[in-house]
Amino acid sequence: MPWFLESFLELADDLDSAADNGKRLAVMWELRGCPYCRDTHLVNFAKPEIEDFVKERFDVLQLNIIGAREVTDFDGERLPEKRLAEKYGVRFTPTFQFFPERAAGLAARKPREREVARAQGYLQPAQFLAMFKFVSERAYEKGSLADYLKANS
Repeated sequence: MPWFLESFLELADDLDSAADNGKRLAVMWELRGCPYCRDTHLVNFAKPEIEDFVKERFDVLQLNIIGAREVTDFDGERLPEKRLAEKYGVRFTPTFQFFPERAAGLAARKPREREVARAQGYLQPAQFLAMFKFVSERAYEKGSLADYLKANS
């Protein structure tokens, strides 16, 4: 999407920059040719209510699950996208990762413990929007994404 984040691929900076602008950071892991990634763009983000909600409240960083661009993780480790995906256990596309509002303290946590939410695979538009609402409303402080989706479907 043309409004996705243009980044120097330094996750802590991207996270804090999003917060400074009143937004949250979402990382979208993709793979060229992935039909579910295509549907995420052409179906979900094509809906104005979804695009507007996400664009207003999130900076979305696109990463390639087999990519070679160098990314600086929260702990300062610099590694290619593919190795970062492995470090976080990202195995499916699309996968969305969400992190706390600020990077402070994240470096000391194990990679998977840095996330406040994760969604793997294609979500239908209503569930897709609910996933972003879950993070935006900080509902992860009260329960799981699965429980939130059940309660809000």
